[in-house]
Amino acid sequence: MPDFTILGRGRVGRALAQAWCGRIPLLPGSATPEGLVLLALPDRALEGAAQRFPGRCVHLSGSLQLEGVPSAHPLASFTGAVADWQGVPLALTGSVPAVVVQAFRDLGFLPFDLAPAHKALYHACAVLTSGHAATLWLGAQALLAREGISLPGRGLMALAQGTQANVEALGEGGRTGPFVRQDLETILRDADALPEPWRHLFLVLGRALD
Repeated sequence: MPDFTILGRGRVGRALAQAWCGRIPLLPGSATPEGLVLLALPDRALEGAAQRFPGRCVHLSGSLQLEGVPSAHPLASFTGAVADWQGVPLALTGSVPAVVVQAFRDLGFLPFDLAPAHKALYHACAVLTSGHAATLWLGAQALLAREGISLPGRGLMALAQGTQANVEALGEGGRTGPFVRQDLETILRDADALPEPWRHLFLVLGRALD
């Protein structure tokens, strides 16, 4: 019998099942396997699914807290394929079985304890870092494309990746640009070139750390 079973064939479930090399079965969310179950399902489906496996399930939501149900949230963006997860945080809330924690450790994840009261803030910061950051990159590309501007090579992604590397190495010292320099004339000129809601976001985000 396997150590546990993954329920949910979305991107997360598929990626983890591949990474565990077939040792951990991957079943649809409607399945009712025996033993310990790892719920890789959307938040809206978790409460109902957890009720089917009382005392023997762990869910993967970073935001939702279910009474009596432990969670293990990998702080990663999944595509459905195996990736490099070395050094990626794994947020543990509640008494996650050691076999689940070790399985994630084997993939390179670094577990840490996250209090239930902090889950929503933690997940909101994750969304800002991932989904919202991607929206900014894609939105900036769309604004340029709308004006017929096509950047050669890696385009804006070269800047995004370089900035990420700088911030990772230097923290706040990795930020550059007119807001850091307090160059008001450039800030206002750039803001005037943007349509709403991008103008508002440009100004608010630029001053968020002041």
